[in-house]
Amino acid sequence: MSVSKSDLIKQLKLIYPNLLKKDLLKVFNIFLDEVKIALKNNERVELRGWGIFYQKTQKERNSRNPKTGERVYTPEKKNINFKMSKELFKKINEE
Repeated sequence: MSVSKSDLIKQLKLIYPNLLKKDLLKVFNIFLDEVKIALKNNERVELRGWGIFYQKTQKERNSRNPKTGERVYTPEKKNINFKMSKELFKKINEE
């Protein structure tokens, strides 16, 4: 099962019934935008008890197309990585 943005907003609406849905959506979008901006500026985003998002640069390289065997140049690119906290790890793995 996956969780969508609208599902999260519905859960927030249940927890905070006195807030309007549009206000919850606005706050959630601001949160996501700030995370995007921080990651774009190569800053790490730490959410205590949950984990850390950080940017990692993959070096440029010469790779190979597995289907044809042809050499292909792969330019440098940036990836977003996530490292979960010990707390989240324990919660996910407890049964």
